[in-house]
Amino acid sequence: MNRLNELFYTKDASIVARNLLGKILIRKIGRTTISGKIVETEAYYGSEDPASRAYKGYNNFAKLMWDKPGKIFIYMVHANWLFNVITGEAGTPSAVLIRALEPMSGINKMLINRKMPFKQLTNGPGKLTQALAITKIFNDTDITDANNKISIIENQEAIKIVPSHRIGVSKDLERKLRFYVYDNNFVSKK
Repeated sequence: MNRLNELFYTKDASIVARNLLGKILIRKIGRTTISGKIVETEAYYGSEDPASRAYKGYNNFAKLMWDKPGKIFIYMVHANWLFNVITGEAGTPSAVLIRALEPMSGINKMLINRKMPFKQLTNGPGKLTQALAITKIFNDTDITDANNKISIIENQEAIKIVPSHRIGVSKDLERKLRFYVYDNNFVSKK
């Protein structure tokens, strides 16, 4: 199992967002392993990005966006936890939101956690955190740490990536910063 290391996350958020597609997100709960292929991401930046948590500058809520690459940043939106990984260089705010997964293992546990049909398990950022039981307890932990119960591992697979504008933001940058795997049934919106 090749856990992605800190160097993977040191690149620009849009590059990391693209490169995460097809990788495997793993969550360990006791003896159970839940996993899914990442099929949708969004990149976020600092004070120049009106959709970013760092838009209003450095503060207690968003301070993790200035932390080292590979740190997990979790916050709540509309009663759902959203799972992000810090990218770029420490001191320059940027992160990638993991928006959707294609379930791979631990599907019975996901069904229990979500109480929804299979196709609705992980096709959105709040849905995937519910399915994988990812909560605020992972905030400010390091996803590259071998002891973390959450990891992202390498997966070699040919995929077609589609860029688009981010979802659910009232003010967006001109750049397309949402990326998803073409024709995947678990992408939140096509």
